[in-house]
Amino acid sequence: MRHFLNLIFLLLIIGCNSQKPTNQLLTGADQMDRYLPQLKDRQVGLFVNHTSLIGETHLTDSLLALGVNIKRVFSPEHGFKGNKPDGEKIDNEQSDKFELASLYGKNRKPTDEQISDLDVLIVDIQDVGVRFYTYASTMTYLMDACARLDVPVIVLDRPNPNGSYVDGPMLDEQFKSFVGLHPIPLVHGLTLGELAQMINGEGWLESGLACNLEVIPVTNWSHDQPYSLPVRPSPNLPNDLSIALYPSLALFEGTVVSIGRGTDWPFQVIGHPAYDSTSFTFTPTPNAGSKYPPLEGQKCFGVDLTSTAPTYAFTLKYILDFHQTLSAKEIEYFNAYFPKLAGTDQLQKQIAAGMSEDEIRATWQEDLSAYNVMRRNYLLYPLESK
Repeated sequence: MRHFLNLIFLLLIIGCNSQKPTNQLLTGADQMDRYLPQLKDRQVGLFVNHTSLIGETHLTDSLLALGVNIKRVFSPEHGFKGNKPDGEKIDNEQSDKFELASLYGKNRKPTDEQISDLDVLIVDIQDVGVRFYTYASTMTYLMDACARLDVPVIVLDRPNPNGSYVDGPMLDEQFKSFVGLHPIPLVHGLTLGELAQMINGEGWLESGLACNLEVIPVTNWSHDQPYSLPVRPSPNLPNDLSIALYPSLALFEGTVVSIGRGTDWPFQVIGHPAYDSTSFTFTPTPNAGSKYPPLEGQKCFGVDLTSTAPTYAFTLKYILDFHQTLSAKEIEYFNAYFPKLAGTDQLQKQIAAGMSEDEIRATWQEDLSAYNVMRRNYLLYPLESK
C-alpha cells in the first residue's frame, strides 16, 4: 500500500508540472522527473533549509513520501528551519525523520565520515547573490568533500533575486574568509548552480579537484527577470526590499552604524546615536533574528528606507554619507570586519581618503570587465528576457 501511495504522489507531482503553462517558472526542485530517478536505491545527502520547497511542501517531505532514503541532511547558518539568529552556532538540531548535521556549529566543513557513506548529494537552497552571504561557502565545502570522496553533486537551482547585475569590489585573496571564499565581485550575478559551475570550472575547490556536478536549471527565467522569494531566506531578510538593499547596507556591519538588526526593519533602516540631524529614530533591542544587535538599547537617528520601492542596484551612497557625518565628529567609523566584507582593504582606504563614489567605482572596472568575460562561460540563463 505504501509503495502504491508513493507512486500516486509521484504521478500527481509530475502530472501537475506537465500541466503547467510551458512558460511558467519552475525551480530545479519542481522538476522531480529530472532528478528522482538518480535517487532510487541510493543513500542520499541533502544540503537544504526552510527555503527548499516544492510549492508549499518541503523537499525532504516530498522525497520521504516517495521512499527516497535520506541518509543525512546538512544545514547552513540559521539552521534547518532558518530561524536561528545571525552568527549563532548551531550544534543541537534534531529531526525524527533523518540525521541532521549542522555546518554552522563546531565544524563548518563536513567530515569525511559524513560524506563517504553517501551515494549522491542534493543541493537545494535559496541564495541572494551576494558574496558574503554564507550559504555559498557551505556549498563550496560540501563540493570539495564530495570531489575528494567521489560523491556526485546535483544542484537544484533557484533564481537569484539580485541576479540582474554585477557590481562591487573583487575579493583579494588576502582577505579570503567564510564570508568571501572566491575571487568574485561583491554582487556576483550568478545563481547557486551557475556559481557551482564556476567554482568547479575555475579550480577553486581547496582540494584542487572538480566534483561530479550536475545542475537542474530553472525553467523560463532570465537574469533580468524580477523574482520575489516565497519565504525569507534568513531571519533578517524579511522582504524584497531588504534583499535588494542587502548588498549596499551589509557593509555597515563593518562599521559602528546599525542597519536595523533588532528592529522590525532589518536592512531597511540605517542609524547611529550621533547621526542626530534627522527626525527618524529607532532603538535596537534583542529579538528572534538578533540576540545581540549592534547599538542595543541606544536611540539611533538615521535614514528610513522602508517606503522605497526595491531597486536592484549596489550603491556606496549611504556608507559614504554616514562616514562623512560621523568622521566629522571624530567617531571611529570602521571595525576589523569591514575588509572581510569588502573583500579588500582598498575600499576602506578609499572612503577614508574622501574619494567619491564615481572615483571608487572607476578602480573596480578592469576587474569587473574581466570577471564578466569569465562569467559568460558559466551562465545557464539569458541575461535579458526575449
